[in-house]
Amino acid sequence: MTTTPAHPYAFFDVRVLRSERLGPSMVRITFGGASLDGFATGGRDQRFKLFLPHPHQDAPVMPENGDGDTWFADWRALDPAVRGIMRSYTVRDHRSGELDVDFALHTDGASGPAARWAAAAGAGDRVTLLGPTGPDNGGYDFQPPPGAPVVIAGDLTALPAIAGNLAWLPAGTSAQVFIDVPHAGDRQDLPTAADAEIGWVSPGTLLDAVRAAAIPDGAYAWIAGESAVVKALRRHLVNERGLDRRAVTFTGYWRRGATEEDLLAEVVAGGSPATEE
Repeated sequence: MTTTPAHPYAFFDVRVLRSERLGPSMVRITFGGASLDGFATGGRDQRFKLFLPHPHQDAPVMPENGDGDTWFADWRALDPAVRGIMRSYTVRDHRSGELDVDFALHTDGASGPAARWAAAAGAGDRVTLLGPTGPDNGGYDFQPPPGAPVVIAGDLTALPAIAGNLAWLPAGTSAQVFIDVPHAGDRQDLPTAADAEIGWVSPGTLLDAVRAAAIPDGAYAWIAGESAVVKALRRHLVNERGLDRRAVTFTGYWRRGATEEDLLAEVVAGGSPATEE
């Protein structure tokens, strides 16, 4: 299934090529398929929709005639016990015919269907993506003004997006980065041309780390992760540090005490496919 060229997104039917464990809490799945020739990202925190099969299915069930205007309504009209399981993810890397996606795994036994699928994924497993067909697709949020110093903060779920943001930043950009991961083994190399200071902080100390940092005037901030922490960080940066609220991009990727299905139900009830997982 594909959209017309007028739409910035299209459906891509792909298969798992390989799986690589990156650390105690993250696994990288590489997808491939001939249809990926039309997949093109804007870099940064580029997001897309992932549709997974239910455990008893070989491939996700999708609307027969979904397109850029009606796909969400058509997907929502399908039986929830049958339709593809929808989640939002970030492009970790994109090469000719291959797409890397990093999945956060919950080591506390609270994994949802996407994390469980990723942990068990094997070569040949089928999924469907709703992804960008061009670089100017509106599916990314990291947009620092040219020359502005950058502050980035997030947890494990934001790590793939942080990696994309750092890889996109031009040389000479000043960047302070704070990343909360559950285990030291979850730390990754994050290549960047920017003048970046990357700090890996202990679990639960992300807000304290940002509070203790020297934030320059005129900074642009990007924060993502657990919803309550993200809101607290935004309040701190705007109310206590004086950053222009328009210069703070923030996204709650998950919410403590809420399952993936709870959050998806809110998306469905609100009729908007844009909410992050």
